[in-house]
Amino acid sequence: MLRSLPKIDVATLIAFGCIVLLLLLGAVAKPGFLSVDYLGQQLQVAAFLGVIATGEMIVILMGQIDLSIPWTIGIGGMMATGASGILGNALGVPLAVPFGILCGALIGVVNGWGVAYLRAPSMIFTLGMNAVAQGLMVYHTGGFAPQDRATPLMIELASGQWIPGFSNPLLVWIALGAITVYILTRTVFGRQIYAIGNRERAVFLSGVDSRRVTLIAFAFSGACAAAGGVLLAGWANRSYQAMGDPYLLPTIAAIVLGGTNVLGGRGTYLGTVAGVILITLLQSILSVLQPQDYFASMGIKLPADVFRQVVFGLVIIVMMMLYGREKAMR
Repeated sequence: MLRSLPKIDVATLIAFGCIVLLLLLGAVAKPGFLSVDYLGQQLQVAAFLGVIATGEMIVILMGQIDLSIPWTIGIGGMMATGASGILGNALGVPLAVPFGILCGALIGVVNGWGVAYLRAPSMIFTLGMNAVAQGLMVYHTGGFAPQDRATPLMIELASGQWIPGFSNPLLVWIALGAITVYILTRTVFGRQIYAIGNRERAVFLSGVDSRRVTLIAFAFSGACAAAGGVLLAGWANRSYQAMGDPYLLPTIAAIVLGGTNVLGGRGTYLGTVAGVILITLLQSILSVLQPQDYFASMGIKLPADVFRQVVFGLVIIVMMMLYGREKAMR
């Protein structure tokens, strides 16, 4: 029997409550923060993170993690912009977007194969794959992108509006989110993902090929990360080295803030949406308030990007402690 949509849990409600508080704080700190144009811009920025977080959430639901996101994003963007040089103009221009996403999916397949069939720890294997992807791209490009300009379709996907009032990245995120919600709540595959996160050994002994599920989940994560890279390259009208580096901690922080258990088995996509919006608003508030200036007055000098990384890291540590204790007590 098909399962009904999951109820909104406490963590998701807390995340939405924090969003409201940040909106009120932003309205006080910056005139025009609640304007339609500014909020629309924030949703467009959130869409890039949301697309990337979608695949990572599936992996985390299984009790795994994908740390190859930074350079999978880079591969997606750089291979999409360089597709015409690899495939030729006749094929490269129209196939740039799917080619970039396919390259990311291949990285995910390798990750899934290593974790599922070689039984390697996902944290170690995917971190190693991130380094391998970096090395391969540096070797392939000679340290720079030989053809780094986005195609017209990439630019349109990242900055256009096919529906007035809704940016195309937001539409992409909505479509991807709808597919993900359907998979997680209405398919056997989705139930298997949750079950593996709770107790993989029991799932395997029940006759489910948990290795195949893990492989598909990592391939999906790689494809989502590469899709985010394609959108980012279209937004900037170019691809560049290390374009995905700023997205690893915000992605994981958004997922755990939305209530997804970092040890697997529990979480909703609505919570991830709330977490993504919360992280995006938090980044905006930090840029407006410049709290690192306060610490600088006390002799603690932290650049803005470093301060954000510290905040995201603390969020992950706190949520890990909360979920770790909770799962240990069950």
